[in-house]
Amino acid sequence: MRATPFLMFQGGKAEEAMKFYVSLFEDGEVVDIKRYGPEGPGSEGTIFKAAFHLAGLDVFCIDSPVKHQFEFTPSFSFFIDCKTEEEIDKLIVALSEGGITLMPAGDYGFSRKFAWVSDRFGVSWQLNLP
Repeated sequence: MRATPFLMFQGGKAEEAMKFYVSLFEDGEVVDIKRYGPEGPGSEGTIFKAAFHLAGLDVFCIDSPVKHQFEFTPSFSFFIDCKTEEEIDKLIVALSEGGITLMPAGDYGFSRKFAWVSDRFGVSWQLNLP
């Protein structure tokens, strides 16, 4: 048995998000992509199911063929332990661009530096420098 995060995007954003995420991590890699064909149910060429790897974690994603009344919520987030201040600063800048900062970078008492951002796709990231 194994649990894997599964991100459902709307509006054909899955591939853009996945490629952005893997570009930010040293071990980031797109592992597999399956696309909707002309028969649907999603728009042709969008992501039926994809797998990618980042920061030691395997993640699945799709482009939902159905319009939903919900999006991502900060109640689910990726928690990333960074090794250096340069690493956390790079992620804070990249992931917050076009998104929102939920907790600005600072010392909150439980680590040297911590920030919580929601990226431009709505996915939430807790970035930590222990």
